[in-house]
Amino acid sequence: MATEIGIDLGTSKTVIFSSSKVVLELPNAVTVDNDSWEPLYFGEKAKQTLGRTPDSLTCVSPIERGVIAEYDITEAMLKHYMKEAFGNKILRPQIMATLPPGLTELQHHSLANVLEAAGGRNISVIESPLAVAFGLGLDFSSPRGTLIVDIGAGTTDVAVVSLGGIAACDSFKTASLDFDAQIIRYIRREYNIEIGPLTAENIKIKIGSAVKRDIEVAMVAKGRNVFTGLPESFEISSTEVYNAIIDTVNSICDSIRKVLASTDPDLVADITADGMYLTGGGSQLFGLDEKISEYTGLKVTVLPDPEYSVVKGAAVALKHKELLKNVDYQLRSIKELEVE
Repeated sequence: MATEIGIDLGTSKTVIFSSSKVVLELPNAVTVDNDSWEPLYFGEKAKQTLGRTPDSLTCVSPIERGVIAEYDITEAMLKHYMKEAFGNKILRPQIMATLPPGLTELQHHSLANVLEAAGGRNISVIESPLAVAFGLGLDFSSPRGTLIVDIGAGTTDVAVVSLGGIAACDSFKTASLDFDAQIIRYIRREYNIEIGPLTAENIKIKIGSAVKRDIEVAMVAKGRNVFTGLPESFEISSTEVYNAIIDTVNSICDSIRKVLASTDPDLVADITADGMYLTGGGSQLFGLDEKISEYTGLKVTVLPDPEYSVVKGAAVALKHKELLKNVDYQLRSIKELEVE
């Protein structure tokens, strides 16, 4: 019976971790009725309706850039996911949930409130890079700087962790979804063909690259000709995708530089010696670790299971709240958010 769970409520998907394993991983997508705004489909089924709904229905993404945009729909979605993950074999569990760094206390409260309404208790909220630090097993008593970069769907979170707290951080609204948007724009401009976000995501996963590949690969995709309105197939190469997304890749590299520029020199010296940890679904883009290493001059270590390192770390943090003693505002949030 689940009593303690970690939840990563990301821009693109929700991941729930309990009893040392991922028990649910579903897209943050809900198909609603346009008149009543009642949810009809959740998760993968809802995601597949994106761009395919009749006029009476709309596919909604209730989380935008890591922040709750549709409170009621998010609550309904989380209730559905909790039931799908645990059925009725669950008492109100303690939850550690993650958010991008730098958000307001009100945004922390909003996430805690929606999780309480979905069936949780003693809700705690932690920044995603700090959750990753828990999962890495960093020594929270050591004044040594560690750079963590979490590239999600909606945000790139960059943080320097030291003594169990965040010494410097920022959350940038340039991330994996922007790769998809750039691919859509490129194909429209070069081929006069419109494609949807699902097709763009598929192209990114299959042949996307942050560096020019030694051996070029290509794939065939389908879309709608913008002039005739008729279906049309086209072939796109990995070099074309590289050219489409390289500006976004460079923006992510620059966001890392900006955080390093605001970090204490002694902490930067630690990072220079140890390198950085790269995680998040966006970190799996081919060659991204190589590109970031070339840009920053730092060794880059991509974490195993990068899509799950945040939620696994959140579950660890739930068992060791006392290690958050050096994060004063976080401790205040946890105290206020605990529900008896």
